[in-house]
Amino acid sequence: MIIRENIIEVDSTNREFMLKTSDIHRQPEELIFFDLEHYVYKKPKCIGVFGACIYENNKLYVTQYMIENKYETIQILELAKKYFVRMKKKGKKAIVTFSGNNDYTVINYLFKRYGIELNFSKEFEDIDIQREYEKEMKHSIGLKNLEKDFDIHREGEVISGSNLAKTFNKVLKDKEYILRMPREKIETILLYNEQDVTNLYNIYMLWKAYVKNESKEIKEIDVKNEKENTKDQVLDAINGETIEIKREKNLNSQEDALGEIR
Repeated sequence: MIIRENIIEVDSTNREFMLKTSDIHRQPEELIFFDLEHYVYKKPKCIGVFGACIYENNKLYVTQYMIENKYETIQILELAKKYFVRMKKKGKKAIVTFSGNNDYTVINYLFKRYGIELNFSKEFEDIDIQREYEKEMKHSIGLKNLEKDFDIHREGEVISGSNLAKTFNKVLKDKEYILRMPREKIETILLYNEQDVTNLYNIYMLWKAYVKNESKEIKEIDVKNEKENTKDQVLDAINGETIEIKREKNLNSQEDALGEIR
């Protein structure tokens, strides 16, 4: 098992723009940012990389587990459960994912298959960045495109899910495959997963600066324009009435003057 822990310093947290809705009101210290790299063929086969990070004191603490052979399929699940239990004791209240239903489907299936008990919905709130984006913007988006929208630049290589699946298929079939795998490839996979979880933190904290509902903004502009138009109409009406009053006064004055002459 490859166990990798990393500490990443982040800028002093500006909480003005972080994700907050009527249902979501968690501070970053209460969150786990979570992502899996897995192998599924007809049904889930294994977790290839478990990745998660938490925020404390302007630092992100990243934890990753990567399997090296099929005999570690259960061990990585046990480590994952211990991690979540430990985070629960530390006061973490919610798990942040991107399209997390896929990851939960895989890990829950494997937990059940190997008799490991952990009820995510009971222990943690579920915050899915993709779901919240769709609610707000009314269309779907992938994580990499969302990162671009947020001006987040990835380090390292972007790896497709199919390539990762092929890699972990080989790891399961050949216990010595990991020994032949170039160290650079292992580092690339781990960095890719690390970027997934740390960028979830970045997106969460920058949410309101970038996610703006265009239809809502258009509606607000329409309301503003309607108010301005109504105001103009009222002013026009008042001005028109004033002009008529002045005309009436002028006519009355003229009639009075003619009466005096006569």
